[in-house]
Amino acid sequence: MNDERWLLPAGIEEVLPAEAAELERLRRALLDLYASWGYDLVIPPIIDFLESLLTGTGHDLDLQTFKLTDQLSGRMLGVRADMTPQVARIDAHHLRRDLPTRLCYLGTILHTRTDGFAGSRCPMQIGAEIYGHDGLQSDVEILRLMVATLQTAGINSAYLDLGHVGIYRGLARQAGLDHTREMALFDALQRKAVAEIADLVGQFGLRQEIGNMLLALPNLDGADALERAESVLSAADASVKAAVARLRHVAEEVRRWLPELPVHFDLAELRGYTYKTGIVFAAFAPGWGLEIARGGRYDDIGRVFGRARPAVGFSSDLKGLIALSGSPAPYDPDADAISAPWNPDPALQAEVDRLRASGRRVVQQLPDDVGSDLVPGCSRYLALMDGAWQVLDTKR
Repeated sequence: MNDERWLLPAGIEEVLPAEAAELERLRRALLDLYASWGYDLVIPPIIDFLESLLTGTGHDLDLQTFKLTDQLSGRMLGVRADMTPQVARIDAHHLRRDLPTRLCYLGTILHTRTDGFAGSRCPMQIGAEIYGHDGLQSDVEILRLMVATLQTAGINSAYLDLGHVGIYRGLARQAGLDHTREMALFDALQRKAVAEIADLVGQFGLRQEIGNMLLALPNLDGADALERAESVLSAADASVKAAVARLRHVAEEVRRWLPELPVHFDLAELRGYTYKTGIVFAAFAPGWGLEIARGGRYDDIGRVFGRARPAVGFSSDLKGLIALSGSPAPYDPDADAISAPWNPDPALQAEVDRLRASGRRVVQQLPDDVGSDLVPGCSRYLALMDGAWQVLDTKR
């Protein structure tokens, strides 16, 4: 029998040195970016009580969450499949600020099944949130920061897909649908199954006026979707028209800040419908069918933690961003590494410390390296020349 203990579960991967160095480089760059915008880093635990993880957005992630029993309390625990509920708890329960709060986060999450554009069950989720502001300005800031995140990762050709859950939610309310019928129609809308939508509208006995508006939703996509929506949804309730107006104003403001960013609308795309309360969005890369970042507004997520505040945010997968960045030359930590002899000479150690403090990579020889001036992988070495330790490119 072959020893296969080196195998990993499907969708679980090890990160080897070159990719790990790239991940760390991008991690630092993004956290520095967020800090420069005023976002404070928080680090939630990787394991939590199940009811905390399955709050708000968590209900959509029930099947994605690994569950186990806590041997201390006897309560059910979960390995986080999304960090958003935990960050909402930090804002609502721990920080309890009255003014808008900007938070960012980065850490590994775990899924029971592969999900997302990188096809991993252990993505490195990175994201940012604004709590305590319900104006379109916070929507736009989060969108701008998401685009800046992609650009920092080397993805400069992304386009934006915008929607608003209030449009369908308002139409469902206007149609008098109960929860079961609302979700059945929602499922058909997500698949844009027009024939199935028509059947459901007929089965539910909806008035022609509201039925026509629901049937039109799958086709309200594209750059001109909002212009067409004005006439198609002219008989909709005020809440629907307010959602369309909010979406239009956000898009106009985004164009002012990011005039080169392609913006696409899809009024039937309802990511996170069960917990989102307003605008929803995703970023896509040309030639790649899956979203590379996603987000939206979810104003009620902190209510279970005792304090519901307006909230909007986005998240992405750091591993996926690296995979899509298309870096022509992966980072090589040994490209400029310096070999140093195993020698306790204080002058040598002072030079090694100086080089390391300046950001240089210095590797000291071990017994197996003796006999050569270079440690394997190093392109330069330290040698004593004219009474001083100097970095040499080639052996003299």
